[in-house]
Amino acid sequence: MNIVDRLLTIVITATLTSAVWIVAGGSLMELASQRQGEESLRPSEAAPSPTTDASDAPAPENAEEATVAPPLDPTPSPTPTEEPNTLRIPVMNVRASDLSDTFLEPREEDGGQPHEALDIMAPMGTSVVAAGPGTIAKLHRSASGGNSIYVRSPDKLTIHFYAHLDAYAEGLREGQRVRRGQRLGTVGSTGDASPERPHLHFAILRTTADAEWWEPANAVNPYPLLTGG
Repeated sequence: MNIVDRLLTIVITATLTSAVWIVAGGSLMELASQRQGEESLRPSEAAPSPTTDASDAPAPENAEEATVAPPLDPTPSPTPTEEPNTLRIPVMNVRASDLSDTFLEPREEDGGQPHEALDIMAPMGTSVVAAGPGTIAKLHRSASGGNSIYVRSPDKLTIHFYAHLDAYAEGLREGQRVRRGQRLGTVGSTGDASPERPHLHFAILRTTADAEWWEPANAVNPYPLLTGG
C-alpha cells in the first residue's frame, strides 16, 4: 500500500469514528437531560391542580387572620312584632284586651292576702305556652295549685309559675330547656280552682341565682308586662 492509500484509509477511519461519536454522544446527552428533568419534578415542586373545594385551599400564614364562619344559631328568631325580651300571653287565643288585672285581688282562701298572680280565663284544654324562655325547675302537684310548672329564666333571676293545668305537654320533664311560645300543657281546674271556671294561674317571681325554686321570692305583677301597660 503506497502512501496515498494509507492517508486515504486514515481519513476515512477518522471520519467514520467522528460520526459515530457525534451520534452516540448526542443520544447519551439527551437521555441524561431527560432523566434529570424527570427527577426534578418532586411533588413539592409540582403545580397543584385547580380545585373548587375551599377545604383544600392553603391555610393563611398568620392564623389570626383566618376568617372562621360563625356557627348557626339554633335559637328561633323572634317574630317581627316581638322584641327579644318581651313576654307573650301564656294561653293560646287570648288577647291583651281579654286580660283582667287580678294581682291585688284579695283571696279568701289565703286570709284576704293579695292574689299576686294573674288568672287567665280560657276553655278547658286550651294550650298553655311558655311566656318566656327558660329551664323547667320543677313539675309540681299540690292541693292548691294542682298541676303546676316552675320555669326559671336563663339568668336564674326570674321564675314563671303556671298552675291549675289540666295536663302537662307530652314529654315535658324537669331540667328541660323551653323556648318562648313552646307548649307546656293545657288549661284546667286542678287544685283548688273551680271546675266551672277553668283558667291558668300565672305568676312572676323575682329571686336570686342561688335560691331554690321553692324558696320565698318577690312577686311581680304580670298584667302590665303582658299588655304593654
